[in-house]
Amino acid sequence: MNSRENLLSLYRRKGFQKAPAGFSLCPSKIEEFRKRYPEEKSYQDFFEFPYRIVVDPGFGWAFENNGLLPERNVDWNKFYPEGFSHRVDFDIWGVAHEENPNSMHMTEMHHPMKDFDSVEQIENYPWPDFTGVDFGQFSDSCRNIRSRGLAVFVWMECTIWETAWYIRGMDNLMVDMTLGDPKASKLLDIITEKACWRAEKFAAMETDILGLGDDIGMQNTTIMSSQMYREWLQPRLKKVIDAAKSVNPEILISYHSCGDAAGLVPELIEAGIDILNPVQPESMDFEKVHRDFGDKISFNGTIGTQQLMPFGSPKQIKDQVKHNLDIAGEKGGLFCCPSHVIEPEVPWENIEAYVEGCREYK
Repeated sequence: MNSRENLLSLYRRKGFQKAPAGFSLCPSKIEEFRKRYPEEKSYQDFFEFPYRIVVDPGFGWAFENNGLLPERNVDWNKFYPEGFSHRVDFDIWGVAHEENPNSMHMTEMHHPMKDFDSVEQIENYPWPDFTGVDFGQFSDSCRNIRSRGLAVFVWMECTIWETAWYIRGMDNLMVDMTLGDPKASKLLDIITEKACWRAEKFAAMETDILGLGDDIGMQNTTIMSSQMYREWLQPRLKKVIDAAKSVNPEILISYHSCGDAAGLVPELIEAGIDILNPVQPESMDFEKVHRDFGDKISFNGTIGTQQLMPFGSPKQIKDQVKHNLDIAGEKGGLFCCPSHVIEPEVPWENIEAYVEGCREYK
């Protein structure tokens, strides 16, 4: 099996020849990689990741006038009469990302619909029009990735809930949903409709894994009740998944949520997900989650970036990789990898230890 076939077989729980490795580095760690390996073009190639990522133009951190959407020349500042204290970039949904001097790569978000009080304002908002996007460029990228024996992962996270609260503000949207306000329905429906259209486009390409997701977990519990999730988000997520699988029944659906999402896993399975990411060990017990759901879905993650990666020893990291892969067993079902971006405080030897742990697994 090549790297792509091995990964897909693992995710389909049909066995695997080798445990794959993968992770995401923050900007400072990318610079460290370049200094350590100046002859290497990318850390993905150097560490032999079995996939490559294609980023959806609707991703919540895709910025305006980046060449993906037709240029619209919207004056986004009119949605923010209070102004800003630091440099601001507007994403394609009109959310203002203000530079945060206390963070290397995170921003402070401002919400353009924060003060909206009518459905009409939401309907008349300058929504992105993805029909003007040249999807041929993504098709070419997908074809190139698969020609290298690698799996195509389309990053379409912030699918519904996160994009909606980025635009409206989490407090406002939670209140709208709690009160059954039509503004919540209109906002979520517009975002869902646009997500369905893009999901169909990507499913028609050589996409192996469609990465959907919205953070629905906090550190120790879910962000909302299962009743609220079932009412407001599950049907819309299912609509996006059904749209993709109607075009390509073989496509695998990965769903991302940080934090403790265990209480909503049954709802995610009913919606049609195939892979749960990232099974954050500080919030979820992988052994229990696997015992409860491992016959229905596969998993990605389980190596903690809050504690183990920054503060553990190389041996502890290798031991945890083996332990987690042993839980999944010979049929697979776990892409064992760090649960989030590897931050500046992670020692480089711990990154190498993680990769070695995967390569040494038998």
